[in-house]
Amino acid sequence: MRIAEISSPDIRHQSNGHDRLLAQLDSLIKQTENRSHTNPETLTTLASDIKQILTQLSQLAPFSSNSLKLYIWKLSYRLWNSCVDLSNAASISRSSSAFSPYAVANLRHVAADLLSLAADVSGIPSPAIKSASFYFKTGVVWHDLKKYDLASGCFEKATEIVSKLDISRISDSDERKLLLDINIARSRTAWEVLEQNLAITLLNRAKCLLFGLFEHYKSLANQYLTFAKSALSKNETNSLNDALKLMNEALELCEKGLGEARTREETTELKGLKFKTLRFISAIHLQKGEYESVIKCVRVLREGSFDGGDHHASLPVLAMKAWLGLGRYNEAELELRGMVEIKGIPECIWVSAVEAYFQAAGTAGAETAKGVFLGLLGRCHVSAKAAVRMAHRVAGDEGDGVSEAAVKLRAKAVAELVSDERVLALFVGDAAAKERIAMHAVLWNCASILFRSKDYEASAEMFEKSMLYLPFDVENRILRAKSFRVLCLCYLGLSLIDRAQEYITEAEKLEPNIASAFLKFKIYLQKNDQEGAINQILAMTICLDFTTDFLSLAAHEAVACQALSVAVAALSNLLNFYTSGKPMPTKEVVVLRTIVTILTQETGNESEVLKYMKRAHARTSEIGANCFFGTEEAGRREQNWLAVMSWNFGTNCGKEKKYELCMEFLRLASEFYGIRVDGQVEENSITVCKSLILTVSAMIASENQKQIALMNNEVKQALELLDRAGKVYFRCC
Repeated sequence: MRIAEISSPDIRHQSNGHDRLLAQLDSLIKQTENRSHTNPETLTTLASDIKQILTQLSQLAPFSSNSLKLYIWKLSYRLWNSCVDLSNAASISRSSSAFSPYAVANLRHVAADLLSLAADVSGIPSPAIKSASFYFKTGVVWHDLKKYDLASGCFEKATEIVSKLDISRISDSDERKLLLDINIARSRTAWEVLEQNLAITLLNRAKCLLFGLFEHYKSLANQYLTFAKSALSKNETNSLNDALKLMNEALELCEKGLGEARTREETTELKGLKFKTLRFISAIHLQKGEYESVIKCVRVLREGSFDGGDHHASLPVLAMKAWLGLGRYNEAELELRGMVEIKGIPECIWVSAVEAYFQAAGTAGAETAKGVFLGLLGRCHVSAKAAVRMAHRVAGDEGDGVSEAAVKLRAKAVAELVSDERVLALFVGDAAAKERIAMHAVLWNCASILFRSKDYEASAEMFEKSMLYLPFDVENRILRAKSFRVLCLCYLGLSLIDRAQEYITEAEKLEPNIASAFLKFKIYLQKNDQEGAINQILAMTICLDFTTDFLSLAAHEAVACQALSVAVAALSNLLNFYTSGKPMPTKEVVVLRTIVTILTQETGNESEVLKYMKRAHARTSEIGANCFFGTEEAGRREQNWLAVMSWNFGTNCGKEKKYELCMEFLRLASEFYGIRVDGQVEENSITVCKSLILTVSAMIASENQKQIALMNNEVKQALELLDRAGKVYFRCC
C-alpha cells in the first residue's frame, strides 16, 4: 500500500501543541511544493524553519497516536517528493541559478529526520526500512556533493535503524539490497576521508549481507576493485600490496558469485568482472617485477572455460612486458606481432606496447617495431600523433649512446615507416598541421645527426623524407629552400656534383640568398671551375643578406681546394670593404698578409705580391701605422713581417736578375723598416741603409741589363736614396 493511499488521520483531538506545529509544518511544505517560491534563498530559509519546528516536535515524542504518526509520515513524503521534483526540474532546465543542490539536500535530510521521528506506523509495511532508505538516499546526495561528514551521519543513522531488525526475516530483494548498499556507501565515505581501515572493515562486514544473490556479489566485488584502483593511484610505498589484497578479495567474490549465478547473462557479467580484476592483478604483478605471476594470470585469462577465455587488448601487452622482464625476447616479439590480429585495439595500448618492446630490445627491435606499426594501420585506429611518437621513438635522440651503425639501422627503419603511403595519408588536411610540423622536426633532427657523423648518404635520404611533410605552400617556401640547401651539402659530401647542383638550383628558385650563393660557389670549386668561382664571389657580394664573413669562408674553401687564385680573389674583394669605414672583424693587415702568403705558394707571383705590398704601404700612409699594424708587440710583428718579406723578395729577385722587381721590393723594405710603431724607432737603421744602397745597385744593374741609360729623374731619385742612406748611416754612428 502506498502512503498516499492511506486515509488522512483525524488530528482534531490532538493537543494544541501538536496541532499548531503540524499546521506550521504543513504550511512550510506547501511552500516547497509551490514552484514560484523555490529559489535557492527561499529553500534555505524553508529548510531552517522546518528544522526548528522539527526540533520542537521532537520534544513531544514519542507519539502514542498512530494517526499522528501517519500524518507526519505523509508530511515527510510530501517534502521528499517535492525535493525529487525540484531536482528533476533542474536536470531538465539545466538552470544553475534557480537551483541549489545544497538547499535541496538539506530539505531531503529534514524529510528523513521527520520520517524517523514518527517511528513505527501501523498499516505501513517495513517502516524501519523506508526510514533507513531516506537516510541512505540523502547520504548518497551529500556524498556526491563531497559533504562527507553529513553523508557519514546519514549512513550511520540508516545503519542504526536497520541494526535493530532481524535480518533473517527480511525476504524482499530490494530491502536486502538496501542493507548491502548502506554498508558499501558508508565504506565509500570512510575511504574518502582517509579512514581506509574502517572502510575495508565495513566492506568485510558486508559479506554477511550477500544473501546468495548474484547482484550482491557483483556490487561488493566492484567496490573492492574500486578501492584497489584508488590505492594504485596514490603512488605510495605500500599501495601495490594494498591494492593486490583488495583485488584478491574482489576475485574471490567473483568466484563465489559465479556459483550463485542463475542465468547466462549473470554468468557473463561476473566473468567480465573477474577477467577485469585478473587483468589489474596482472598489471600489479608487472609493476612489482613478478613476471612469472603475470604470465600465469594471462594464461588463466586466455584459457577460461567460458566463451574461449578473455581476449582483451591489454593481454598481449602484459604478456609482452613480462617476457621482456624475463629476458625472453622471442616470446615478447610473438606477443607484439600477435597484436596485429586483434581488431580495434586502442591506440594508447599498442603504442605503449611497441615503445616498451623497442626500449627493451633496442636497435634490434627497430624493424619489428616498424613492421608492427604498419601492420596495425589497416586494422586499428592510428592517429598522426601516434605516427610521430613512433618515428621519434625509433629514430632516438643524439646522445642516446648507440653506435653509428645502430643509428643508421634505426634511420633506415624510420625512412621506410614515414614514406609508406598509409602513414602519409594520416597527415593530410589542416587538422594534422601540428603533427606534420612535429614529424618534420623528428626527421630533420635524425638527418642532422647522420650528417654530423658524415654519413651523407643516409642523411640525404632522411632529409628527403622530411620534405614529404612540408606542404607546397607559400608559408613553407623557406623551409623547402633550406631542405634543398642541406641536400646540396649532402651530395657535395658524396661528390655527386651534378645532383648537388640540381638541389641548389631549386633552392635559389625558392629563396635566393647568400647561403644558396655560397653553396653554388662550392660547386664551382668542386668542378675546378675557377673562373666560375671568381664570378660567383661577385654574385655573393650583391646578395641582400651578404656579410664579409662569407668572403673569408670562401677563401678558406678555395685554399682547401688548392684554388689559390680564387682565394686571392675572395680576399681581394674583402679588402674593398676596408675603405668603406665600416667596422670589420679582421684587421686589414692580416688580410694582406694572408694574400701574400697564398701568393708565395706558387712561383712567378712576384708582381702580384708587389702589388699587395704597395697597397699595404699606401694604407699605412693613409690611416697611420698604429691603425694599420696595431699597437705594442702585435703591431711590431706585423710591421716586421712585411719588412722581412719585402727584403726576402728583393734579394731573391736580385739573385734571379729581376732587377726592376728587386729595386721595388728593396725600396719597400726600407720604408717598412723605417716605420715607427707606438712612436718607437726600431733598431733597423743598418737594414734600412742596406736596403737603400741595394735599391740603387738594382737600378744600376737594371741599366746595365737593358743597356739604356737612366733618365735624369731616375738619376736624381738614386742620388736622393744614397743621400738618405748616408744620413741614416751617420745617425747610427
